[in-house]
Amino acid sequence: MQFRQQALAKLQSPEELDLPVRFARPQGWLVLSVTVVAMAAASVWAVTGSVTSTVSAPAIITHGQGSYLLQSPVAGQVTAVLAKQGEQVPAGSPVLKVRTAKGDALVRTLDAGRVSALAATVGQIIQTGANVAAVEKVARTGDPLYATVYVPAENAASIPDDAAVDLTVQSVPTQEYGVLRGHVKSVDRSAQSPQQIAAFLGDSQLGEQFTKKGRPVAVTVRLDKSSATKSGYRWSSADGPPFKLTSMTLASGAIRLADQHPVDWLLP
Repeated sequence: MQFRQQALAKLQSPEELDLPVRFARPQGWLVLSVTVVAMAAASVWAVTGSVTSTVSAPAIITHGQGSYLLQSPVAGQVTAVLAKQGEQVPAGSPVLKVRTAKGDALVRTLDAGRVSALAATVGQIIQTGANVAAVEKVARTGDPLYATVYVPAENAASIPDDAAVDLTVQSVPTQEYGVLRGHVKSVDRSAQSPQQIAAFLGDSQLGEQFTKKGRPVAVTVRLDKSSATKSGYRWSSADGPPFKLTSMTLASGAIRLADQHPVDWLLP
């Protein structure tokens, strides 16, 4: 009964139309304003912005023409090693002297280059076709260096021309000297087998190492030159390391892929 009397009294009282109505507290307006601004900024970025991504893969620094494995054309016992590791030799230069059943024979280089590895020693018995040396194809010691990055095949199509590349060189402390700078020179669109990589680098172990996760694509990187550094190449630090780079140095490359617009992710 009391509830009914209160309800009737409320209906009989005039409405307080002259009193101000509070729609929201000041704190609520502040939150609403921030939300609106954030949504507007996100909408603009979704249309005009872009997302930069990179792909990282193992790499090696070499001269651009690669290397080759020198194989013995004869079987016999090595009686003399006529070349030195690191020596620059012309085409047809003798590397080994081998005693065969028909007399002494010489194992010679096929192309001019630098002897990067010797796999035979005096007194060793070798068979026909045995790998006895690795020779890097370089005409002069001052020829420029390149980096070859072995990228997973599925990422090859996303690599734009002249893409920026950061190389973490295994023999250079990154925290002190930074990373080596470069740009993509070319992308080989065919996947590389362990045998192809070994033939190019003159090292069968590297062929196996670079294909552990599948057959990769070879990306050739042109190193950015700089006259201000000891190495002759540009680094993320001002001076870079206080020594020159050598061929067949292992590294890791981070290649910048083509920028993607966020709004593209929502499109079918």
